[in-house]
Amino acid sequence: MLKLRLLNAVAPAYFFMATVVTFVLHFGFFMPTIFPSSDTSPGCSTTVPTVVFLFLMFNALGNYAMTILYPAASANETAVPVCSPHCSDKVDAHYLLNGRHFCKLCKKVILKRDHHCFFTGNCIGNKNMRYFIMFCIYTSCTCLYSLVLGVAFLTVEYSISFENPLTFLTLLPLSTGYFFTGTISGLQLFLVLMLYVWLGIGLVCAGFCCQQVLLVARGQTWCQMQRRQLAENRSPWRSNLTDVFGSNWALGLILPVHTAQMCSEEPLNYHKNSNNKCFLFDKNNK
Repeated sequence: MLKLRLLNAVAPAYFFMATVVTFVLHFGFFMPTIFPSSDTSPGCSTTVPTVVFLFLMFNALGNYAMTILYPAASANETAVPVCSPHCSDKVDAHYLLNGRHFCKLCKKVILKRDHHCFFTGNCIGNKNMRYFIMFCIYTSCTCLYSLVLGVAFLTVEYSISFENPLTFLTLLPLSTGYFFTGTISGLQLFLVLMLYVWLGIGLVCAGFCCQQVLLVARGQTWCQMQRRQLAENRSPWRSNLTDVFGSNWALGLILPVHTAQMCSEEPLNYHKNSNNKCFLFDKNNK
């Protein structure tokens, strides 16, 4: 559990640091080098790529903020979970009742919990699933767009050819070797490292997005899939997607705004769950 708490603090810091570095590289290096402004029309050549980058980054950060501002915690919860001493400390959440989980990291009862996102520092559930999916989409697009600009920058500034598909695979080990022999600068090695960081984050976010959309279409959560539970509702996939993205889903694709009505919470049942060694304890009825 200590490792999970440490990751819960380090992951958001890593995300913000990568965001700041991406901004600096984009406006400090990529734009002036790839799209040099002419004397007749200064700045015109950088307008379109800059607008695209700002649009992607605005939606990524906007949905990131919405994921945090709309927590998945149960607002009507008046009971606190009590776990048996036999509960494994490595487990980050325990199943309670009615689709609720108690997250040991958030220390809250989560309604329709899907998973705990370390990059946002909170759980993903019924209230912020849409924002999390859009955050993954735009983060993936921002990283892949930055990857393209980074490749273009290395081609223009350092005359590195990427015509051979194997160039990208051998770029990091060769650049590391050249750096220690003094052939290339630390800035060039850092740019190469950032290419792989953008590629990794972009692919991971794209995979997360595809997985979450599939689960939402099935009306299922990641916790239910791990417990091998079937979806609670048997609604068609269109209805399941509408519940998460709302009827104005097209607006949510271009702006981080609220487009879906949050589902209501079911009444609580206070019973012991012997299989998971975890139950609810009412403060008012000790």
